[in-house]
Amino acid sequence: MTRLRAICTAVALVCASGQVLADTASHNASAEAFLTLAHADKLGTPVYMQVQQMFAQRFEQTKAPAAKQTVLDSYQAKANAALDQAIGWKKLKPDMVKLYTSNFSESELKELVAFYKSPLGKKVLEKMPQLTQQSAQLTQAKLESAVPVVNKLLEDMTNELAPAKKAAAPVKK
Repeated sequence: MTRLRAICTAVALVCASGQVLADTASHNASAEAFLTLAHADKLGTPVYMQVQQMFAQRFEQTKAPAAKQTVLDSYQAKANAALDQAIGWKKLKPDMVKLYTSNFSESELKELVAFYKSPLGKKVLEKMPQLTQQSAQLTQAKLESAVPVVNKLLEDMTNELAPAKKAAAPVKK
């Protein structure tokens, strides 16, 4: 009888673990579907562009002749390869899937996928990069008015603490 219970328990555990693996695979697939719709594979594009621009600027600063363009192209290709090794989609995707599966349930991911497949969701995806950039610009512009105030507060605090520092310093004899 004990042996039968052990066998039943083992079979139940195997079945349950199979279900967990199936649930995990399905959850991961939902995350991948969302990441595909969200164009997450393009997250590194600005970094690639910035690095390419850095190389082009350096090329220009060295006043290299146009005949040396192949040197620039070669180094830009090497930089792209190095970036691929660090932040290429093949490197990021497993971690991104884990990130999304740990923060969203499978049903939530399916809802996100359904939303981003809708006309409004497609519009959000299309407009979001531009809105994010414009939001950052608005915030930066508003922040500039606070910089002098914050700098003055830092100066005032430093001045207020300076006498305390002198008073706390040991007297040399």
